[in-house]
Amino acid sequence: MPEKPEVITVAKNLKEKILNKKITDVKVLWDNIIATPKGEFIKNIKNQTIKDITTRGKFLVFILDSDVLLIHLRMEGKFTFRKIGEEISKHEHVIFTLDNEEEMRFHDVRKFGKMYLFKKSEVYKVKPLVDLGYEYDSDLLTKEYLFDKLRFKKLPIKTVLLDQSIISGIGNIYDDEILFRSNISPFRKSNEVTIDECDKIIKNTKITLDKAVELGGTTIKSFTSSEGVHGKFQNELLVHGKKKELCPVCKNPIINTKINGRGTYYCKNCQK
Repeated sequence: MPEKPEVITVAKNLKEKILNKKITDVKVLWDNIIATPKGEFIKNIKNQTIKDITTRGKFLVFILDSDVLLIHLRMEGKFTFRKIGEEISKHEHVIFTLDNEEEMRFHDVRKFGKMYLFKKSEVYKVKPLVDLGYEYDSDLLTKEYLFDKLRFKKLPIKTVLLDQSIISGIGNIYDDEILFRSNISPFRKSNEVTIDECDKIIKNTKITLDKAVELGGTTIKSFTSSEGVHGKFQNELLVHGKKKELCPVCKNPIINTKINGRGTYYCKNCQK
């Protein structure tokens, strides 16, 4: 699933292609992708211009004339661009016709992606954005804030860092990398993490995600930010995905296990 660096990369690539383009028509070929407003999505979004594209957590945020379009890529969502009238593939489910005679198509093999259309005045006051925690690079993300969020939780720190209501945008790949860099076992109960360790987690979150953004995200399995555009951070991963490999620090074997159903990679020696 695309995480924060991948979503930022998608937003940057889209801005280069469709900023200030008008949406002249929309075809929805798989209704379940539209979360809200059901039945009025096409009518409401037509003839609005794309003024900006940013992100919030793992959501793409399209700023339009009067509304905001949120898109969550989920597992395999991505965008393709075609000339009007070109054949539509079976995995292209929402077709945005733009005023440059081109179509932006939402391609999603698993059909898990979601789109939401809200008025600008309400988008940050309702679900899903109202439930999100601070962004990883927010000045409000302090060690005191994180310590307060963790101190009553008995779940493993690996699981809690995936909670989007605490820090928005961290997913499974970067979770493993952050905890390795912080020398914290993914099994540690969250209420046992000290305030100094919270400081390490925050610092390593910023270091890891900033580097991933710089390198265009992590291309693993089916993720690409757009056709032919691949990230390079997978070459920088220290533990995640390193099956049968040795820890880059202590040379002990990297362990591959599961915590609450999520694949987890860590070093038993370095992460006490």
